[in-house]
Amino acid sequence: MPVQSLPAKDSKRLAPGAKAPAFSLPDDHGTTVSLNDFAGRKLVLYFYPRADTPGCTKEAIDFSRLRASFSRAGTDILGVSADPVPALDAFKAKHKLGIALASDEKHRMLKAYGVWQEKSMYGRKFKGVVRTTVLIGPDQRIARVWPKVSVAGHADEVLAAAKAV
Repeated sequence: MPVQSLPAKDSKRLAPGAKAPAFSLPDDHGTTVSLNDFAGRKLVLYFYPRADTPGCTKEAIDFSRLRASFSRAGTDILGVSADPVPALDAFKAKHKLGIALASDEKHRMLKAYGVWQEKSMYGRKFKGVVRTTVLIGPDQRIARVWPKVSVAGHADEVLAAAKAV
């Protein structure tokens, strides 16, 4: 049975034109990455539930495959989950991912972007990441949001949108 997401309480925060919430997170390189690091460039923030699961792996591989095309469009990619940094390192190495990954174990950024939500699976409710993608413009304002993402073809759709911004 698929995981069902319940409606976000503050999804208005991710409205196009709104200022993107600031963040500072540990990344897979052992450094800190923040929204300010991408000032003047477009940024794809894609939020995924858990490293090394089938859907998350496919999505990460798809974004990695298109990394050069995103770069030519002046766009960086950052995948964010609640996984600890060592899990991100293992995930990236295992699948030879070419994109940056960041960890939000305390869920501060995930909550700020409205993607840490109550979910339900097999009748059990729990908190987790709802697969969502946010395209941020060079002015650090939200250009587009894809809530409750379906993985197939998604990276290509985001690339087309990034080229149009």
